[in-house]
Amino acid sequence: MCRSIHTLHNFEPAATTDEVQAAALQYVRKIAGTTKPSKANQEAFDRAVAEIAHATQHLLNDLVATRPPKNREEEAAKARAKAIASGRYAA
Repeated sequence: MCRSIHTLHNFEPAATTDEVQAAALQYVRKIAGTTKPSKANQEAFDRAVAEIAHATQHLLNDLVATRPPKNREEEAAKARAKAIASGRYAA
């Protein structure tokens, strides 16, 4: 479930609102132990996602990078190559 949460800091271009929202959603899903809350819990679930996304965006805005930003495409290519080399995915 949380494997889709990726590092969002110090990338060029910067993380989008959609990426921050997706990370918050995955976090709340993991903590709640469900991918789809019941109707009784939907409001609390949605509120938690919104609050975590908000806090995450503030964190990303306030972090100071000491290294040059990483290129998204290069990092994605490295991750794919590593996954293929490990045998997790076919080429």
